[in-house]
Amino acid sequence: MKNTKSTYQETKIEIGDFGPIYRQFKKKPKEAILFLKKQKNGECADALYRDDIGFVDIVWGVGGKNGYGLCHIIEEHEEEFKQLGFNIEDFIPMVFAFGIHTENQRENKIKLRGENFMLIIKTKWNDKNKRFVMTAFDLRPMSRKNPKRVERARKKGI
Repeated sequence: MKNTKSTYQETKIEIGDFGPIYRQFKKKPKEAILFLKKQKNGECADALYRDDIGFVDIVWGVGGKNGYGLCHIIEEHEEEFKQLGFNIEDFIPMVFAFGIHTENQRENKIKLRGENFMLIIKTKWNDKNKRFVMTAFDLRPMSRKNPKRVERARKKGI
């Protein structure tokens, strides 16, 4: 008689400030972003790496104008990236790799800037050292990246 008893290893999931911590995406930012877009929760530890910055996490975060993380970037800026011809999973790693690095210790932020884009990395969270992608956006004038929004503002007299 065959042994039908199945054995499995219990997977222990680490939980951090942003939910489950996924460690399988080290130096795999595109895969991490695609994964978080499906999960809509958690963080991918060490997904980005650059010699002058070190490892940076990608977190799902919170949406809305005052949000942070991938959720915020998708809700507030994804259309801008599409206008530039990029998907978010390509745009963030590209900006991270090629943006010009400036750091503001007082604000606990690293900024990576190009001619038409900005990516901001938060370097502290809850008084602990933690590097994660806070936001990324298009620097073109509003009239070029969102003409409908500009028209609505004009109608409101703004």
